[in-house]
Parts: sequence; structure tokens; C-alpha cells
Amino acid sequence: MAQRYLYLVVFVAGAAVLAIEILGTRILGPFYGVSLFLWSALISVTLVALSVGYAIGGRWADRRPSLPLLHGVLIAAGLWVLLIPWLRTPILAIAEPFGLRFAVLLAAFILFAFPLTLLGMVSPYAIRVRAASLQVVGTTAGDLYAVSTVGSVVAALLTGFVLIPNVGVDRLTLLVGGLLILTGSAGLALGLASPGRRRAALAALMLATLALAAVPAGGADPARGLLAVAQSPYAEIRILDAADGRTRLLVIDGGAHTIVDRRTGDSLYPYVPLLGLARCAVAEPGRLLLIGAGGGSVIKDYARQGWRVDAVEIDPVVVDMAQRHFGLQASEARMFVMDGRRFLLTPGETYDAIALDAFGSSSIPFHLVTAESFGLIASRLRPGGVLAINVESAGWHTEVIRAIAATLRVHFTHVVALPADADAGALGNLVILASNSPPDGWPGLNGDARSTDARSADGCPIHENPHAQRGWSRRFVPDMRGAEVLSDDRNRIDLWSEQINVVARRDLHRYFDQQGLSSY
Repeated sequence: MAQRYLYLVVFVAGAAVLAIEILGTRILGPFYGVSLFLWSALISVTLVALSVGYAIGGRWADRRPSLPLLHGVLIAAGLWVLLIPWLRTPILAIAEPFGLRFAVLLAAFILFAFPLTLLGMVSPYAIRVRAASLQVVGTTAGDLYAVSTVGSVVAALLTGFVLIPNVGVDRLTLLVGGLLILTGSAGLALGLASPGRRRAALAALMLATLALAAVPAGGADPARGLLAVAQSPYAEIRILDAADGRTRLLVIDGGAHTIVDRRTGDSLYPYVPLLGLARCAVAEPGRLLLIGAGGGSVIKDYARQGWRVDAVEIDPVVVDMAQRHFGLQASEARMFVMDGRRFLLTPGETYDAIALDAFGSSSIPFHLVTAESFGLIASRLRPGGVLAINVESAGWHTEVIRAIAATLRVHFTHVVALPADADAGALGNLVILASNSPPDGWPGLNGDARSTDARSADGCPIHENPHAQRGWSRRFVPDMRGAEVLSDDRNRIDLWSEQINVVARRDLHRYFDQQGLSSY
């Protein structure tokens, strides 16, 4: 019985490895963003820890092939996993001063290396215990590694597709730790000689493990401004109210995507009216395609001017949060819950303006700012139509701005950048406008603000919004000489966004602390 139980031990260990690795993106993502660096750090730590575990496990097995010791290894791994939700915050605070790349690697190593090393010891140890003779050691090793891999596959599918969105990260972390402890404890109980003692020990261990794993996960915390928190298939979403009594934030994986005045519902981001400048290209309310809905600020800005809006948002939880906490109405836009590039690939209607306001955990999704993607956007614009892109950048003349502008020029003859912030060298937003009609000839920019028909294009914000006026007055054509054209094959926007991500998150954490908000 104990020998056959080994297969369950190996299955659970293999499942736990993948569950921990995937959970790592949600445990660290809200603080660092789910970027190439985070994935690289998690994969590296996992492989290093497993390699060390394989080596140690094989040597321990040769010296002392003991089933109780194997079950003890599983219990030790489970106990560490149970501690992760409490270890996370102090470890993140320790790692933060080291810069994004090293901080991500350090935090991932401290949190996950120890349990992953222990889990790596399981398979070689189990092979030594299970193999009856050298003649069958190959078959035994193959069978056990196959069972471990099947466990990993099952865990990968369940964790990403089902458990994280429905159970939550903290609770699922506790359940993984509890499962490891329960599996190891049951193995120890099976090794007891007395059936009565075995049943009593097993029952006691099951109750203790379930009590540990049933600790409630963190939820809304009104005292710290946290109205709601949810795990979607794509990110962790939080709704926060600042202590000033007027500011509400939509925070996705630790980054602020929407900030509004709670009293009026108006966006506090100065780039929103700059995106509205695309309305100046047409003389009457037209049709907008918005890729990246967020809290719905851009939707509301266009809908108020009589525009018909189609909005594409990949995350259904974001749409739900926008409706429940930011007053987004079904009448203001047709919502399509899907990836923006996929929507563009689907044959459909054309638009007077397309606004790209999609931002992932740490950068614009790379597949939305390539020459191929801009070609799809150009095909969905009506003659004279405008593409407006919101870009966060650490200055007006960075590689990110230059590369996006150069890529736009593949399909558009006119490309201009409009800063939303005054400092040319500081972190801020820029809106890049691209069109095949010269902006200086747009109807909405030629109206006389003193006349009764000041806006010849309906809702053009240039005559009434100070942010739009300042952005337009500071417009410039980015220097595209030698700039890289981004493509599906070669795209470095994730790497260029590292500096932006570091500064943005540092500023946001400082703001959270000042406002007494639940930043994590």
C-alpha cells in the first residue's frame, strides 16, 4: 500500500510545482507587473531549484531510502507554502531598493526556491524507494516521471483556467500548502503499524491541514480604501477610494489604469481629452472603436458628444468593475470582450476614429503596436480617419515614442505626438495621432472659438478643455531617424518599458502610502 501511495505523492509534487510557478505571477505581479522579467525570474528560479532538488534528492535516497523521510519533505514544502502570503509583503519591501530586474529575481528566489527545491527532491527519492531491482529501475523512473508530469499538466490547466479566477490567489496558495501537508501526513499515517493509531493520526492531520488551508483570503478593506478585489483570467483587479474623498482608482496588477473624480465621474488623467482630439477630424458625431476600455473614461468622453462607441476589452472582470464602480452604462458603448488584435482580424465595420488605450501590467501589449497591427487598424478607418494612441513614457523623446511613431509611418503619412504633461524629461503620458489627412486641416481645429458655431466638428475639445489646448500647443513630430520599426517578429517594447514601469510603480506606491490605501 505504502509503495503504491508513492505515485500519489509524485503526482501531487508535480502538480504543486506548476501551481506555485503560475501563482508566482499573481503573487508578485501586483507589485512588479507581469512582464518578461517576472516570467524569466520565475522560470529561472523554478529550474534552478528543481535542479538542486534533483541532485540532493538522489544523494539522500542513496544514503537513506526512507518513506517517512520522503513524506517529511512534502510536509516541509507545504509548511513553507502556507507561509508565503505572510512572507510576501516584508520580502517585497526588502527587495524593492534593488531595481526591477534584481528585485524580481530576489523576491522570487526567497519566496519560492525552498519549497521548489524540496519538491524537486521527491521524484529521484521516490525512484530509489520504489525500484525493486536494477532490472526495472528504468521502467520505475519512467513511470514516476510520467505521473509527475501529468500532475503538472493537470495543475497548469486547473490553476490558470479555473482556480485562480474562482478561488483567489491567497486562498489557493494556502490550499496548495495544505494539500502538500495532507499528502505527506497521510503517507506517514499509513506507515503506522496499529490500524487504530493510523486512523486517529490521519483524522487529526486532516483536520489540522484543513483548518490551516481554510484561513480566509484577503478581501475588501474599506478602512484602507479597498472597495473590491478580484482575480480574473488575466490579472488582479482592485478598486480603491483615496482618503481625499474624491478619487477612485481602477488598479490592474498594481498599476493605476483609471482615476476618476467620484463626485462627477470625470477622469483625472489629462491624456483622456487628448484622445478626444480625434473627434476634431470629422464635422459631425461619428463612430469610435476603443481598444482597451478600462474604467470607461474614454467611452464616456465620446458618448457625451453623441458618438457611437464600440469598445473592446479583453478582461470580462474589468468590464464588470467599470459597470459596478465607475458608472459605465450599456447605452454608452457596445462592449466586445476579446483581444483587440483578434477583433481587428474579424471582418466588420469601419470607424471615423480608433483609440488605442490598452496597457498591460508593465507596457502596451506588444502585439498591438506592430506594423502588422497598425495595418489592420488602417484598414478599419474611414477615409480621413484618425488613430489615437495613449503611451506612457519616461520623457517625450524616448525609444518607445520614436519606435511607435516610425511604425505608424508605415501606414500613415501624418504622425504627431501630444504631451499630456509639461516636463519633457519626466514620466507622463503622450497621445500619438496618426492619419492620412493633415491634422491642421481637420474641421474641428478651424472653428472660431468666439463664434456661435465655434466647433465645426462636434465635441472637438480643443476649444474648451485646457489639457487638450496645452497638448495641441506642444505637439511635435517625433524624430524617427534610425528608429526601429516594430513588427510581430522583432519588438523590444517590453524591454524599453522597464524604466517606465520602475518609475511608475515607485510613484504609485508613494501615492498609496500618502493616501493610506491598500497597495497590496
